[in-house]
Order: sequence, then C-alpha cells, then structure tokens
Amino acid sequence: MKKLTYVFLGLILWSCRTPESPPQSELAYPQTKKVDTVDVYFETEVLDPYRWLEDDLSEETSDWVKKQNEVTFAYLDQIDFKDKLRNRLEELFDYKRVSAPFQEGDYEYYYQNDGLQNQSVLYRKDANGTEEVFIDPNKFSEDGTTSLAGSSFTDDGSLFAYLISIGGSDWRKAIVMNTETKEIVEDTLHNIKFSGLNWRGNEGFYYSSYDKPKEGSELSAKTQIHKLFYHKLGTDQSEDKLIFGGEENPYRYVGGYVTEDNRYLVITAAVSTSGNKLFIKDLANNGEIIPVDEDIETDEYVLHSEGDRILIQTNYEAPNQRVVETNISNPIISTWKDVIPETDNVLNASTGGGYLFTNYLVDAKTEIKQYTTQGEFVREVKLPSIGTVYDFGGDQDEDFIYYTFTSFTYPQSIYKYDIPSGKSDLYKQPEIEFNPDNYETKQIFYESKDGTRVPMFIVHKKSMELNGKNPTELYAYGGFNISLRPSFSTSRILWLENGGIYAQPNLRGGGEYGEEWHKAGTKMQKQNVFDDFIAAGEWLIENNYTSSDYLAIRGGSNGGLLVGAAMTQKPDLAKVAFPAVGVMDMLRYHKFTAGAGWASDYGTSEDSKEMFEYLKKYSPVHALKPNVEYPATMVTTADHDDRVVPAHSFKFAATLQEYHVGNNPVLIRIETDAGHGAGTPISKTIEQAADRYSFAWYNMGVIPKIAREKL
Repeated sequence: MKKLTYVFLGLILWSCRTPESPPQSELAYPQTKKVDTVDVYFETEVLDPYRWLEDDLSEETSDWVKKQNEVTFAYLDQIDFKDKLRNRLEELFDYKRVSAPFQEGDYEYYYQNDGLQNQSVLYRKDANGTEEVFIDPNKFSEDGTTSLAGSSFTDDGSLFAYLISIGGSDWRKAIVMNTETKEIVEDTLHNIKFSGLNWRGNEGFYYSSYDKPKEGSELSAKTQIHKLFYHKLGTDQSEDKLIFGGEENPYRYVGGYVTEDNRYLVITAAVSTSGNKLFIKDLANNGEIIPVDEDIETDEYVLHSEGDRILIQTNYEAPNQRVVETNISNPIISTWKDVIPETDNVLNASTGGGYLFTNYLVDAKTEIKQYTTQGEFVREVKLPSIGTVYDFGGDQDEDFIYYTFTSFTYPQSIYKYDIPSGKSDLYKQPEIEFNPDNYETKQIFYESKDGTRVPMFIVHKKSMELNGKNPTELYAYGGFNISLRPSFSTSRILWLENGGIYAQPNLRGGGEYGEEWHKAGTKMQKQNVFDDFIAAGEWLIENNYTSSDYLAIRGGSNGGLLVGAAMTQKPDLAKVAFPAVGVMDMLRYHKFTAGAGWASDYGTSEDSKEMFEYLKKYSPVHALKPNVEYPATMVTTADHDDRVVPAHSFKFAATLQEYHVGNNPVLIRIETDAGHGAGTPISKTIEQAADRYSFAWYNMGVIPKIAREKL
C-alpha cells in the first residue's frame, strides 16, 4: 500500500459534556389538524387522522410544511456552534475530486469537482492532452438542484445522450448532443423514469418509462406498468416504438440494454425490487424476443456474449450468485453450465480486457479474482488495503482497467490495473485534511436477539477512551439485498475528528451474505432487522463505547423505517434519532409511486390478516404510543421526493409531536426543491450535515472542541 498524501493540520480535537450545556425547553409545535379517516383491514378499524398530509401539492400541506420548517430552523439556528460546524465542513469538502477516466471515440472523459461545486463537471481531453469542459451541470440551474442523472455515448463517441433530474425527481428528461460540435441534435424527450439510455448503433436508443401521471399527482401517483421503448433519432417521441411491457406484458420494472458486441438486446422484467425474468433478442438476425429464464423469483443479467455463447450471472439455485454459460440457439435454464460456481461468499462479476473478474463480498469487504471467460483462474487481484472496490470492469479491447478503492479512512482513490500483469498503480488520490493514521477501523461480531451472528464496523480515533461517554452514530440499512460496505464520507470526518464514533452493522435484509441473509429480513421476518439494529446499539453500550445518553441512530429510506421502528420499540435506546426519507406508513406504502414494488421485501396490508397485523405492529406511524418520551428526533424528508413520498415523514412527525412527552425536541426538517437524495448539491449536503451534527451534539449536551477553539 502506498503512503497517503493527505494534508493534516495537526488539529487536536475533543468533545466534552458540561453542566453549562443549554437545557432543553418545551417547544411550541404547529397545530396539525385531525380528520376522521378510518380504513378497515380484515374487520379491524385503523384511524388515519393525518391522511390529508398525503396531498403534498395542496396549499394546506404547503402551509404545514412552512410552519414546521420555521420551528425546526429556529431551533437549529439557536445552536451557537452550528455555524462553526458548517464552516469546518466547507473546509473539508473544498478539495478536488476526480473520477476514473473513460475513453469515448477520440476523447478521454472524466468527472471533476473542484471542491465546493454543487455538481461535478464532465471534462474531456483530446489525443494531444488538451482539456476542456464538455458539460457543466452547474449551469442547468442557478441553485444547483438540477443534476446530470445518467448518460450514454454511442460506440464511436460521436453522440452523447444524457438524462437530467430537476429537484431530485425520479422523472427525467433526455437530451442528445453531437460531441464534436456540442449542439443539441433533436427535441428533448420527457417523462422517463427508472431508466438508463442504451444505444443501438448511432440510429437510436432504448429507454423505459411509465405513462405520465395526471396533473396534480406527479409526485405521488402510483407507477405500475413499465414500458421499454426504442427511440429513433430524428423522430418525435410520440412515434417511439414499444418493445416490451405495457398492458400486454404488465411488469412494474422493465429494462433493456445492448451487449458490448451489439449482437443482443437483453430485457429484464420484474414486479418487485427482488427477482426478474430474463429475455433476449438477437439483433443481428432480427430474431424474436425469447425467454431465457421466466422464474421471477430469481435474479439474472447477461454479463458477456461471444458470438452465440452467452454468459449470465444468476442466483438460480445459487443464493450467493454464480456465472453460467448458454447458447442463443437454446438459452433456457436446463442448458446452463457453470463457468464460475457458487462459493460461500457473495459474487458480483464484471468483464474487461477479455477476462472475467469476480468481486466477492467477504464479511462486507472486497476480494477480487481474475478468470478467463472460460472460467480458468488467473490470479487474485492485490488491493491497496482492506476496503471496497467499485467499477472494476471495462471494454473487451482494453489492456487496463481503472477502479475506485475506498474504506472508512481511505478517500475514494483511483487505481490503474494492468490486465496482463495484474499490477495496480495509484492514478489519482485526493488531498484532504485528514490523516488516516490517527484512526482505526475494526470489525466485530455480535449476537442478535435470536443468537444470529451479525458483523459491525466501528471507526474512531486511536486514542479513544472507552468510557461510555463517546458520542456515537449508529447507521444501518437492512433491506432490499443492499450491502453496506466500508466507504469514505467527507462529512463524517467532522464527527470523527471531534471525538465521535461511527458504527455500521450489516443487518439481515441486506445482501452481505447472499439471498438467504436477505430473505431472513423480509416480510414476516422483518423484525429480525430491527432486532439486529437494537442489539448493535446494546452491544456498543455494554462494551462501554457509549451509553444511551450519547447514542444517535440514523438511517435513510428503508433505513428511515429502521430508525422509526427502533425508536418506537425501544425509545430509551438512544438519545437522538434521525429517520431520513423513511417508509413510515407500512399499511399504505404500496399505494404511492413505486411503493408496490417493495412488496417482495415488506408484504402488504392486503395480503392476509396475519400480514396486516404484522405490518401494523411495527409500522412507525402506527407504533407510536401516547405519553411516551421519545428520543430527540429530527425527521428529514424532501418536498420533491417521488420515491418515498414525503407524506410518510409528514404523518410520522405529526403523530410523534402529538404523542411525545418530555423536553426532547421532535422536529421535521423538510428540504425544498429536493428529492430522495440523488443529485443533492454540495451546498445542501453541507447544510444538512451541519444541522444533523449540531442537533446531535446539542441534545447530547456535548460541546465539540471545534466550537471552543481551533488549534
């Protein structure tokens, strides 16, 4: 491992709790009206008095949002050290960040952020090394809330199609540009959602979308039937050809992509976020769309193709994934043969330079091996350290691969991997005010309520005294087969350098140990996820890392549900709670936007009486109880979140403010002109982090060292 080149200012920072810390006072929350609304599930009546907040575009809801934000920001603004935190975060974020380069046509492209730019800029270099800005998303809008949300070049690099998102919305627009002249070549395409852009030659591209929502319901309308279209350049969007999906083939998620050799169109179709059917069309012979695997309970995608030979990654009869081969003449499951068999570790495969690369997840850490496309082992790839590798793959004609390596104390650094020799060289590494030698990362294993062994990463200063008084952030997700790996966070430096501990458990419901681990945290086993999370907090307390007075629990989206469930089931676990953009109403989540697609993880209140009762028991909105003292809570959401609609957080916050007793503040912070999180400008990221950390320290009675002096 090469020595890091970070700049370290020699800050000696610490935290302390003092009797002078400001006492909490009872807040005057906005009055939230209650309307008699009752649903009946299996002869059980369920009240929903804040149903009116689901109309997130109404003037009444807008007024409620305004009043809630006034209370929240007035509270945050009176924390006298918040500005110092924000200023320090601006210092930390002010460093150049560069992505791995990629070749398109005659140019080498890469993304770069000079430090405090709201959006990263796409640059390019020609063969002579002359650099220029290719496209600058910061010019899309004055406040930086319109972002570049996906892009695709033609094989020869002459055309560039890109998606833009306004205010973080999942609904996108597509624009096509001539790369040489930078001129827009045709009219903008609208109403694209949950889609990439995949070129077929230079004539057109594939994309997916739903029917446009009715006016007034753009942010919350249920998205049910996905459609794969082909757009031919120079034609109106209304003439785009429906390739798959729609009323005749109703699926909630449909995607299409063309293999690197331009031989096949691969189509995936799913009704939920887990499992898909796989179809393929031979473009060279203008063949029919033929089924490869129609088992919608398993996950498959085409990894590579060589003539008639096709390589597929699948978890069919392999919960930890494997790579198989088949032939276009008869690609069905019964013909599949193993190329990379299943192992004890979860596999994610990629290709590049004519080889296969297996990215294994070993206790949530990365291990990479190189194979021929016939499955012959070549070597294990030596990585810089224990951590996480992203984007290990490339085109088939390349001799090298650029990949990103990171860990909790290792900022995202770019390495160049020579495919024939197996040697990695550092290509780009940021210079940031952080010395990783002052911190340590450990992985421990603890027992959950039912005895299950669960891993957890813990990061803190090497000089940390385990006295039970260290401010600790416990962050987790636990759902949808998503794995939380070691990764670097610029904003987290502020927490760590001021004596904070960061803890990240890998809960059931995630993908860290394959499909069995995922399934163990779904539907009627979802309580396992909450038990794992609560047990993580209890382990940190029992082992003197922290105590309930100094523990903050945080999670977003499905992780917001996690925090909501944990704080309602065990209100005395933590002093502070941050449920972000959470799924809080488990009885109605499937009635909005893409919510119905989450049923494979959650089940729905309409499935059965047993499922309804199970959901209602842990649903955060319904699990809140009157006259209970809950942690100091800052619910966070965004007014343009069209994935987990803000009504979830609105109803939870209103109920929490109604039922909560005690002096702990229970607030909601509602970001405007923002969505579920993607494309958030740096300025908002800094503001959000400053508010979160100041709220946590203030309610723990902790004054961070940076608020007193800076050495």
